[in-house]
Amino acid sequence: MESIKSIFRIGNGPSSSHTMGPKLAAEQFKLLTPTAFSYTVTLYGSLAATGKGHFTDKAIADSLSPVPVEFNWLPEIVLPFHTNGMKFEASDMEGKSLKDWVVYSVGGGKIADENSHLTENHIYEHHTLSEILPWVEHRGKTYWEYVQDHEGPDLWDYLNEVWKTMQQSIHEGLDNDGVLPGELNLRRKAASYWIKAKSYKVSLQNRCLIMSYALAVAEQNASGAKVVTAPTCGSAGVLPAILYHLKNYHEFSDKNILQALATAGLFGNVIKANASISGAEVGCQGEIGSACAMAAAASNQVFGGSPQQIEYAAEMGLEHHLGLTCDPVCGLVQIPCIERNSFAALRALDANLASMLSDGKHIISFDKVVETMRLTGKDLPSLYKETSEGGLAKIGRPGADMC
Repeated sequence: MESIKSIFRIGNGPSSSHTMGPKLAAEQFKLLTPTAFSYTVTLYGSLAATGKGHFTDKAIADSLSPVPVEFNWLPEIVLPFHTNGMKFEASDMEGKSLKDWVVYSVGGGKIADENSHLTENHIYEHHTLSEILPWVEHRGKTYWEYVQDHEGPDLWDYLNEVWKTMQQSIHEGLDNDGVLPGELNLRRKAASYWIKAKSYKVSLQNRCLIMSYALAVAEQNASGAKVVTAPTCGSAGVLPAILYHLKNYHEFSDKNILQALATAGLFGNVIKANASISGAEVGCQGEIGSACAMAAAASNQVFGGSPQQIEYAAEMGLEHHLGLTCDPVCGLVQIPCIERNSFAALRALDANLASMLSDGKHIISFDKVVETMRLTGKDLPSLYKETSEGGLAKIGRPGADMC
């Protein structure tokens, strides 16, 4: 497995796979073609189907600027390697081809081509929790120590920057109001949720505040603001909401939070290595489900859970999102995406509670749920994998001519 830094990428929304990945690919192609007079970019599959709603063309054009770009949209063609395919072509002043490159945005802001993974750096010898759990138990360690042993001391500076960005996203999201960009004219809710939560008794107030935190980040993401993939932009509000609650209500230190981030990143890494975190590949179970598992593991560790209990919490967080479809209305990361962040955050705390009540023993392992998620995603029709052709994207559309 590669560094958990690949799980936590800092960048602009609304989509890690449709915005951050294409932006990175365009930046790399521009470096390879310094004499280009014009570019042609062809988008395939899910990128073409929902790219306009995710600002894919804008992200690419801005990265290739000031050289002009012509776009071709081919949603009906899905390349074998991954559904989020792109072909970059550079031409000289006479229209002669200088270079072309087929590359894929494989989720979480990462890109790859058919020959090599361009941003990978494998530093872990283990790939599953069934391998990692005995390792930490035998040495009397916990998951964040396992991560530290493999990542090195500079990890904490990186995670500190991640944590600062997460908090900033919450603060800015709670401070913003108005309508989100796009055809839905969806109004922000985070600020009003935060205000209303103050009038409730503590037990209910905390759950409402968590919802407001998750909404704040998800709304910031939908507006194209800076967020942290956790593990994706579309699910970026789940983990920050839980960590912010743990720090502010339960008064855990920043050190505790960074250790929880390391644990969350490890579980996200296992999912990414053995299944997928890409909604275009496995549906929203790979995004929101993974985020819920990460947040459940993080909170369970902070509350003193054993390695077995942490694994159990993460298992429940992912298991109870199995089969969740990715069907964004109008191709925007708004409906149902934003609300899903708030509900997944609450479910992560519930998974943590259920695990803490147990001794950590259970029948279905985290690895088995990850594999089930992979197979379920494989079986899901493309209608429900970020193409906006089925489900809510089709039935919930406000008007036939809106999208």
